[in-house]
Amino acid sequence: MEKLKALKGIIFDLDGTLVQSNLDFYWLRGQVGCPQGTDILYHIDTLGQESREKAHQIVKDHEISDARTAIWIDGAEPFVKTLKQANFPMAIVTRNCRQATNIKLKNNQVPIEYVLTREDGPAKPNPTTLNMIQRRWQIPASQLAYVGDYLYDVEAAISAGMIACLYAPEEIPSYAGRADFVFSDFGELADAL
Repeated sequence: MEKLKALKGIIFDLDGTLVQSNLDFYWLRGQVGCPQGTDILYHIDTLGQESREKAHQIVKDHEISDARTAIWIDGAEPFVKTLKQANFPMAIVTRNCRQATNIKLKNNQVPIEYVLTREDGPAKPNPTTLNMIQRRWQIPASQLAYVGDYLYDVEAAISAGMIACLYAPEEIPSYAGRADFVFSDFGELADAL
């Protein structure tokens, strides 16, 4: 894909893209009273203050527990390290809390320093954090890619005017047609660059 050949920077999602995640969203939704099919962070924000604080703590505790066992996704580590050696601009935008994110990054020695979490701006699919990175790097959005594994990642990239790269290692989801590039192995992404 020609758009990828002109890339000047890559922003990654974290869970399910760079590291494995075992977050149980079905269980979490039950714990915080979130209907299936509703974004859990959006639902929590609609709760009263006491319920909202309790729900955020439940989510945070579950994320931290998951963070302790997170490991690199096959192929992601050599891909990231190759980009790092080439001084290629990289960042991470995740819906995770900062504490869980830091555990995952430290335990896996992820060599990406610029990381934005849900504490830094509205959660995806809102493109605000992607736009923040684009402004900091002063690179046209059309020369940046956002790589993720879920619909919200694709939507955020499109809204930010970036190249939407969807990592789909097992089955191709129904929304894959909205992405600019779909890959099942990091070797495919490396070849496209």
